[in-house]
Amino acid sequence: MKKYFLDARELAHPEPLRISLEYLKEMRDEDYFYMINIREPIPLLELAKGKGYRLFTHKDNNQNWHIIISKNQQQNLEELLDV
Repeated sequence: MKKYFLDARELAHPEPLRISLEYLKEMRDEDYFYMINIREPIPLLELAKGKGYRLFTHKDNNQNWHIIISKNQQQNLEELLDV
C-alpha cells in the first residue's frame, strides 16, 4: 500500500486539484491519497466520489482539513488519519 501525500495549505488554486487528480490516476487499488488543506476541497471530493472512490474527511483543531481517498472498498479510511 502506497500513500500519496499532498500538503496543499500553501498552494494556490488550481494546483491542489491538478496535483490531486494526477495522484488519483497513478494510484493502484491498494493505494490511498492523503491531503491536508485549509478548506474542504469540494470539487475534488465530488469528482472522486463520481469515479467510485471512497472518501473520508476530518477537520482538526487547527481548522485544517484532512482528506483521505482510496479505491479500496475494504480499507477503513479513518484508521489512516494522521492527526
